[in-house]
Amino acid sequence: MNLDLTEEQKLIQDTAREFAAAELAPVAAGLDRGENEETFFSNLKKLAELGFMGLNIRDEYGGAEAGAIAFSLAVTEIARACASTAVTVSVNNMVNEVIQALGTEEQKRRYIPMICSGESLAGAFGLTETGAGSDPAGMKTTAVLDGDQWVLNGSKIFISSAPYAGVFVVWAVTNQKAPKGKGISLFLVEAGSKGLVIGKREAKMGQHASSTNELLFEDCRIPKSALMGKMNDGFRVAVAELGGGRIGIGSLGLGVGLAAMDFAARYALERVQFGKRISEFQAIQWKIADMYTALEAARLLLMNAAFRKEQGRPFAKEASMAKVFATETANRACYEAMQILGGYGYTQDFPIERYTRDARITTIYEGTSEIQRMIISREILRELS
Repeated sequence: MNLDLTEEQKLIQDTAREFAAAELAPVAAGLDRGENEETFFSNLKKLAELGFMGLNIRDEYGGAEAGAIAFSLAVTEIARACASTAVTVSVNNMVNEVIQALGTEEQKRRYIPMICSGESLAGAFGLTETGAGSDPAGMKTTAVLDGDQWVLNGSKIFISSAPYAGVFVVWAVTNQKAPKGKGISLFLVEAGSKGLVIGKREAKMGQHASSTNELLFEDCRIPKSALMGKMNDGFRVAVAELGGGRIGIGSLGLGVGLAAMDFAARYALERVQFGKRISEFQAIQWKIADMYTALEAARLLLMNAAFRKEQGRPFAKEASMAKVFATETANRACYEAMQILGGYGYTQDFPIERYTRDARITTIYEGTSEIQRMIISREILRELS
C-alpha cells in the first residue's frame, strides 16, 4: 500500500494551490458580494488553459489524462480559496467525462475540446426537476422524435453555470409508457438552441459567483444526432455518472473545511483572552485536533474512491461514503471554526461566515446525505446477501 502521490499528482496539486492563492483568494470575498463577475470568468479561462477542465480526459480531446485522484486534489485546493470556482471546475470535468464515456466520436471532438480549452466557460447538467430531485426517475421533461429532430418540452431547476454554459447534458423521457426510470434518454443541447430558455437565477445562501438557474424547454428542437448513448438508457447513466461528481463535491467540501480550520487555528495563535493565547486552552486544542482528524479521514475516503475509479473498479459505495463524510465534516469544521473566532466569526469582516454558507449546500447537491446513506446501506446489504 502506497499512499504517496505521484510526481504528476503533486505538480497538479501544487499548481492548483498556487493559482488559488494568487488568483482566487484575493477576489473570493468580492465575488461573493456579486462584484467583478468578469474576474470569475477570467479565472475559469485561466484554469482551462492550465488543464483543469479535463483532468480525467484523454489527450486526443484536449484533456490532461491525469486521473480521478488529480481531479480530487485540484478541486480541494481550488475550494480552499473559492467554492464557486471549485464547483464550476468539478461540473465541467464531469460533463466532459460523461461525453467521453458515452458520446459519439463526433460529439466528443465537438464538445470536449470546447470546454477543456475554455472556449466555452462551462458545461452543465440538466437532470433535476421540481418534482424530481432526489428521485430523478420521476422527471417529466419529454423528448419526442419529429422527423430528423428531437423536440424537448419541460423544465429543469438548480442548473449550475446555465447562463455561460456552451452545452447542456440533458435527461428527458423518450418512452412515456415505460416503467418509471426505464424510458429516459440522454441528449446534448447546445446553448442558443431554439426553444431553450435560461430562466431565473436563484438567490442562494452561498456560492454566489456560481450561477444557478432554471432551464425551460419550449418546443426546443435539436438534431436527431444529439442523442447520446443508448436510447432509453439515460437513467442508468445518471446513476452511474453521479458517483464521479460525488468525489468532486466531497473534495470541494474538504477544501472549504480545511480553509475554515486553517483560518481558525491561525486566529487561535494570535487571539489573547485571560492573559493567554486561546490556542493554549484545552477547549480550543480539542476542537482543532478533532476537526483536523476528521478532515484527514475525509481526505483518505476521497482518495480511496478516486483510486478505485481510476482502477476501473466499482466505486459507488466508496464515493457515497466519501461524499457524505467529507461534506458533513466540512459543515462541522465551519461551525467549530466560527466557535473559535466567537463573535468575529459571525461577521463578514472574516471569511468564516462565507465558508459556512458555501459549505452548507455540499450535503444537498450531487445527492443529499440521506440519499448517500441509502446507497451505502444498499450496497453493503447487497454484498452481504
